[in-house]
Amino acid sequence: MKITIAKEKNIEIAVINSSEILITDVQSALDFIMTATYDTRCNRVVLNKSAVCEDFFNLSTKLAGDVLQKFVNYNVKLAIVGDFSVYTSKSLRDFIYESNKGRHIFFLPDEKQAIEKLSSV
Repeated sequence: MKITIAKEKNIEIAVINSSEILITDVQSALDFIMTATYDTRCNRVVLNKSAVCEDFFNLSTKLAGDVLQKFVNYNVKLAIVGDFSVYTSKSLRDFIYESNKGRHIFFLPDEKQAIEKLSSV
């Protein structure tokens, strides 16, 4: 796991890139939140999509809702970056669309857009 800090509009954002899957269930999400916020002192995090297990993107597992609720509960804004066009599920596309209209969770194509979005919410 590689952590860098991006600063945009005087806001520090933790940018985390990992070649391994970091979020597989609710407990691993909580561990990730605690590690990321403690190590960086940031409450805004960018994470690459490949660090999240594929079950997360299957809404019938309810993993996405359970995990993302923890980020909201702990007031950690999250942007997951990657190519989401590979998913054909209408419900997932709707979920991503609605999340992107909110103020806590975002699904964006690249790190630059994620940093820009997290620095403006």
